[in-house]
Amino acid sequence: MKDAYSYSVYFLGANGVDEAEFKALCLVCSLAGIKNSEYEQNKSSDAVLTKPLADALWRLRSGEPLQYVLGSWDFYESEFSVGSGVLIPRPETEELTDIAVNAARVLECPTVLDLCAGSGCIGISIARAVKNARVTAVENSEKAFEYLKKNAAGIDNISLLKADVLNESAAASFPKESADIIVSNPPYIPSADIDKLQREVLFEPREALDGGEDGLLFYRGIACVWRNTLKSGGILLFEIGEEQGASVCSILKSAGYVNIELKKDIYGNDRMVSAEK
Repeated sequence: MKDAYSYSVYFLGANGVDEAEFKALCLVCSLAGIKNSEYEQNKSSDAVLTKPLADALWRLRSGEPLQYVLGSWDFYESEFSVGSGVLIPRPETEELTDIAVNAARVLECPTVLDLCAGSGCIGISIARAVKNARVTAVENSEKAFEYLKKNAAGIDNISLLKADVLNESAAASFPKESADIIVSNPPYIPSADIDKLQREVLFEPREALDGGEDGLLFYRGIACVWRNTLKSGGILLFEIGEEQGASVCSILKSAGYVNIELKKDIYGNDRMVSAEK
């Protein structure tokens, strides 16, 4: 493993791949079937095969995200299958998930909706953390829905719905005032900005990134379409782009929500908005 790691660091660095040491460590440990923290005590083994390593290194060289190459990624104390066609779970979204989990824990038998669920990282994490919650994850993409099904397998308190969250028929499939919490990390990149993103991000599905002309399409739609599904006093939680705080708060105020609060992430950026019906 030590030779595989050293070569991987050299190869990635020589080809201009950022975070070469971290990505090399993730790669060799994944191929060896161990955790990164177990590398030191296993580095003398020959557990890494040459061809799978070479294939993975060339994928990273092409700009493909590490998470896709590995096929899975850790999020909120669990591992989620990811790959082409689904948004990669990110640390900031763990903070949104934590807010939702804490809100759900104080309720007796909360009903939670995860809209634009993607891999299911938010909804599944809530279902695992709050056993008495009844969670529904809603996702429209065919590819993402396959990952959602895989990740949700064996979890009894989550159900899945393939639907467009901007379509009123999706919200109409739930009883009025039935949800205690609605949480969403929707697409929020303005359409014109997507092609300017980092090369790795461009491997992710455009439909999971594109928030319309101003990036606010899904905030307007969800705030309106799903308002009747939320109970009186229920909570709506959004992840947002760091420059969208004022706009999203304004959208929610205009839609009749109250107790609107803008929250910052661990990096000090505006990242989450909570509101009550």
